[in-house]
Amino acid sequence: MTPELDELRGRYRAFMEAHIYPVEATLNADGPGSDEILASLRDRARAEGLWAPHIGPEAGGTGRGFLAYAYLNEEIGRCYWAQYIFGCQAPDAGNSEILEMFGTAAQKETYLLPLVRGDTRSYFAMTEREVSGSDPTGLRTTAVLDGDEWVIDGDKWFQTGADGAGFGIVMVVTDPGGAPHRHISQIIVPASTPGVDVLRPIPVLGHVGRGWNTHCEVRYRGARVPVTNILGERGDGFRIAQKRLGPGRIHHVMRWLGQMQRAFDLMCTYSLEREAFGSRLADKGTVQDWIADSAAEIQACRLMTFHAAGLIDAGSEARVEISALKFYAARILHDVIDRAVQVHGSLGVSGDSPLSAMYLGARFARIYDGPDEVHRMVVARRILRAYEKGDGWSFA
Repeated sequence: MTPELDELRGRYRAFMEAHIYPVEATLNADGPGSDEILASLRDRARAEGLWAPHIGPEAGGTGRGFLAYAYLNEEIGRCYWAQYIFGCQAPDAGNSEILEMFGTAAQKETYLLPLVRGDTRSYFAMTEREVSGSDPTGLRTTAVLDGDEWVIDGDKWFQTGADGAGFGIVMVVTDPGGAPHRHISQIIVPASTPGVDVLRPIPVLGHVGRGWNTHCEVRYRGARVPVTNILGERGDGFRIAQKRLGPGRIHHVMRWLGQMQRAFDLMCTYSLEREAFGSRLADKGTVQDWIADSAAEIQACRLMTFHAAGLIDAGSEARVEISALKFYAARILHDVIDRAVQVHGSLGVSGDSPLSAMYLGARFARIYDGPDEVHRMVVARRILRAYEKGDGWSFA
């Protein structure tokens, strides 16, 4: 943490305290004027130089690398809406990164720059209802080359942010008889393409959402896009997905750090204020155990996150570190928020506290971008493979 970065983090903290927390309840309730509030705050974030901290200036952002972004997310992640207000929301952050890495000059001009500016939104279309999301080798959506166009047919499920997005990056089978990890490509598909239909936002834990925070069902029927809309080379779909999903996973965990710390603040503060059976909740042994466990677990998540972010900045894919962090942090996120809810009692599950919305969001964490079980499998298999080779495993 450099003095410069500490000062920048303080600017994000001050912005959130002055402008975001006061309207959080209105945004959570999708109350009157929510869209206007969000638009105004996004303009203010741009004007104050706090826009798009996930990506560097060469792509129109203000990013300084993964480790710096992790520090900033300890503030940004504290409120769900902040990622959108600062222009670093999923899935646009991950899509902008792969467009920067794999996009052609024309693709960057047409899609990347407007995306980073916030002029449009995007979605990433991989998941299908009939196929396990953790094993995308079985994807069924196809793209057939017809002259100088790809013709896309299939159905996608749980497409985050598809409602109102300007384009999607779609995982499609381009070589049905190809090798298991060379038969799929990624193609940019404008939302206005005939044959692309966003059927509905899917209700999730009772919440439907609008716009960027929806999870939609999308249908493709004879949707034609230029052959030049492919990302990378034909068959590069899995390689690009790995480049996207790794950083995308650590982006999530970075935001979770802010959620954990906010829940921890609320738990500690309320335990000092609330009395039961003649003493403060803070004086109860059980509550003290929750606070101690949470403190240790949050710090473990922080250090794991900083370590993985540093490895990515150094050029590593950090697959084991990211998978270990993803399943561990998802559990800690849930446990810390759950303890905070328990300390608050009925207030914790009411709309008068941010904890209820935080708790709902925490349950998703164990599923999206790979379920816990798959990440555990990845970690164990890679470590055992190292032992099979006689290399062993160094935690250094």
